[in-house]
Amino acid sequence: MLHTVQLALADGAYAAALREALCRSCAWRVESVAAPDPSADCVLVLDEAAFENLLLPLSRPERIVLITRRDPQLLAQAWDAGLVSVVSAQDPMNTVLLAVMAAALRVVNPSKAEVSGGICPSTESGGAPIAPHQRLSGAKRCKSQ
Repeated sequence: MLHTVQLALADGAYAAALREALCRSCAWRVESVAAPDPSADCVLVLDEAAFENLLLPLSRPERIVLITRRDPQLLAQAWDAGLVSVVSAQDPMNTVLLAVMAAALRVVNPSKAEVSGGICPSTESGGAPIAPHQRLSGAKRCKSQ
């Protein structure tokens, strides 16, 4: 599956390193953008400036990865906005990649109908019936050696 990632990062060298790491690790379509498009069905990787320019409340904040310094006020804003992936630019690139991959798993696939409960029975299923519970006869003993 080809995931799209929008990089809205002012630091060009960091953005290039992240782009290279993403392209090496998986099949990613990486777009460098001046301003992220929250309406796009993709992962958004943002720096502080791009995050501060987004309109709140965020639509689907679980797909956003914020790369920031460890400023308590900014971290509180990210928490209040519903972000679940916040990493530091000083974190190892593998940590940032894991955050992006986790966000990609949270991007909803528009071709599949999602149910908020997570499990949806289907009448079209041709699955095997569940076998009745068989009662085991006799007591079980534990062997000790």
